[in-house]
Amino acid sequence: MAVLLQGYAVAQDRFNAAPGGPNLAPAPAQTPAQTPAQTPVQMPRAAPAGPGTETQDQGVPPPKGLHTGPMHGATPASVPGGRLVTTAQLVQALRGPASGRPLVFDVLGGPERLPGAQNAVPAHQAGSFDDHTQREFGRYLQQVTQGRMDVPLVFYCASTQCWMSYNAAVRAIAMGHQQVLWYRGGLEAWKQAGQPVETARPGPQPGSPPLPGGPPGGPGAPGGRG
Repeated sequence: MAVLLQGYAVAQDRFNAAPGGPNLAPAPAQTPAQTPAQTPVQMPRAAPAGPGTETQDQGVPPPKGLHTGPMHGATPASVPGGRLVTTAQLVQALRGPASGRPLVFDVLGGPERLPGAQNAVPAHQAGSFDDHTQREFGRYLQQVTQGRMDVPLVFYCASTQCWMSYNAAVRAIAMGHQQVLWYRGGLEAWKQAGQPVETARPGPQPGSPPLPGGPPGGPGAPGGRG
C-alpha cells in the first residue's frame, strides 16, 4: 500500500510539475469565475435538460478535438467518446462499491475542491494530442489507474461555463480510456446541491475527508483504488 501511495504521489507531482505545469492556470481573461476492474460504474441516465440544469443545451456543439478558445463561456451538452455525469449520478457512484468508484480530478485549481479530488489542472491546455501535456498526462493516468483503461475517470472545473475539464476529458478519451465522465456542472453544481468541499492543497491528498458514503475510489487514497 505504501509503495502504491508513493507511486501515486510521484506520478501526480511529475504531471503537475511538467513544463508549464504548476502555472498553467489560464490567463485572467480566460479564468472561470470562482462561483461559490475495477467494476464499471452503471450511471443512471441524466434528467431531461432544462433551464439552469447541468444538462442544459447552450447551443454550443462539441469541437473537433481540444477547445482552443477562452476557457470561460458556454459549453456543449455532450463530450464525444465520453459521458456527461450530473451531481446526483456522481454522488451515487461515489457511494457505491469501492471497486467501482470513479477517480475524480480537479481541473480548476481554485481554493476549493471536491473532497479527495486530485490535481489535473495542466490537462486543461489546448494544444494537440501528441504534445508534451498529453504525454505527461498519459503517464500520470497510467500510474493512478495502474494501467487499467476501464477505470471510470471524472473531470470537473467551475461550472457549465467552464471548458477546462472538457479539455482534460477529451485528452483522456484520446488516450483510449473507456469510461471518461465529464462533470459539466462542476464545483458550482456540487455546492448548490449541498455537497461538501475541502480546501484545496497542492499535490495528492491521502488524508482528505471522504465523500458521502466513503472515500472516492476505495481505500488507501481519496480517489484511489486501494
